[in-house]
Amino acid sequence: MEERAIIGLAMLSAYIILGLTIAFHSRRFLKPSEADFYIASRRLGGLISALTYSATTYSAFMMVGLVGLTYATGVGAHGFELAYYIATLAILTYFAPRVWARARARGWVSPAEMLSDHYGSRLVGALTVMVYLLSLIPYTSIQVIGVGLIVSQFMGGEGYYTLGILLAALLIVTWSLIAGVWSVALTDAFQGLWMLVAGLLYVAWLTITVVGGLGFKEVTEVLSERGLLGLTGFWTPYIFLAYTIPWVFFAMVHPQVVQRLYMPRDEGSLAAMIKGFAIFGLLYTVIATTAGLLARAGAEAGLLPFVDPARRDLVTPTLLSVANPLLSAIVFTSIAAAAITTADSIVLSLASSVSRDLAYKLEEKHRLLAGYTSIALFTVIAVVAAYLRVGFIVDLAVLTSLALLALAPATLACWLNVKAPPWAAIASIVAGFLVVAVAVAQNIEKPAKALFQTPLGIPIAVLVLVTSTTIMVLGALHHRVTSKEA
Repeated sequence: MEERAIIGLAMLSAYIILGLTIAFHSRRFLKPSEADFYIASRRLGGLISALTYSATTYSAFMMVGLVGLTYATGVGAHGFELAYYIATLAILTYFAPRVWARARARGWVSPAEMLSDHYGSRLVGALTVMVYLLSLIPYTSIQVIGVGLIVSQFMGGEGYYTLGILLAALLIVTWSLIAGVWSVALTDAFQGLWMLVAGLLYVAWLTITVVGGLGFKEVTEVLSERGLLGLTGFWTPYIFLAYTIPWVFFAMVHPQVVQRLYMPRDEGSLAAMIKGFAIFGLLYTVIATTAGLLARAGAEAGLLPFVDPARRDLVTPTLLSVANPLLSAIVFTSIAAAAITTADSIVLSLASSVSRDLAYKLEEKHRLLAGYTSIALFTVIAVVAAYLRVGFIVDLAVLTSLALLALAPATLACWLNVKAPPWAAIASIVAGFLVVAVAVAQNIEKPAKALFQTPLGIPIAVLVLVTSTTIMVLGALHHRVTSKEA
């Protein structure tokens, strides 16, 4: 076994041992209840809240998917990710205090429970859970794919990809079950810091290699000649909207991040969470897109291996195969950390919804058992999807947000405390989700192509929003009229 693989495996082993130590240590905080297992009984401090929100949000999508997208399509990828960042900050600043206060007052534990409580219908909650379960398969699978790609690159063969995705699955299930969100949130803290440090080291190495080898002016000239510093042919207005519209609602419809709004122990901790995310998110976005641009300039100049843009998810794995072995090991492990923490948060969030919104008639200990079982089952499904690899990491990530977009109008009405009958929420969610389902069915071999469908000449993301929003508005108007008549 070559030096790179030995160092990489040693670093990964150290990360796993440290993570397991923190996870088992966190059991001392765990109380035998759903509220504690899934949302830490709303006891998280500001620093932990900030790091778990950031680490949950930024996943293998960034250092594998976004680096590759920037390498292939240029600075437009930065605009795409920056749109998400700005939208999320706006959502957190305006809505997070409202959601946090209502979650405490109403006793919400799962994200779906929020909607079922607001609309006074268990059916709304159950429907929301089904949308979560179907939509989050692609997003969870990309976390597993990220680990698989890195492991296969380090071990020197595609045959090790399966080993990588099985390792990811084992860690996801283990860390989720040890102490629920306590083990995930506390490991998120050290994983989030590792992600930032590794990203900064990665960009520093690329800067020394590429800018040091060419000069800053020459780097910009190379990228300009390839048209990568402006809107390339890839980033047409339609493609930009296809990617961006689902992405800007991420913080509102992804259950793993919505649920984190319940967890801070007080208003000060919530404010610290938002400020921490603002700093972490901006840094990590700049790191990922800068790495992609430097990698492309270095590849065009012959300083780094050239990766076909059509295989853009291999950019970071390829670069790590030629970087200093220690640096490669640090970055490799940070990608594994980003993937595992996001996947952990997803499966826990889904488990809480299964427990609270589908198995609510059972006793609490049986509901918890149903949640534990769903963690294992959903992880298996994600591994199968990762093994099939049906699309690029970025495309699969946005496809998940497109499917979840059907929940945005019902969620927004809830967060604004707008009253509407249950049928309006149900019809809004079903209609929007069916639009996406039809598009996916038409591209069943390559589901990610659904992102770029234009039914009736309208970008599909716009069609989903218009369809779901129209129904919700009609429902709210109906409620207002009937309330006045009563």
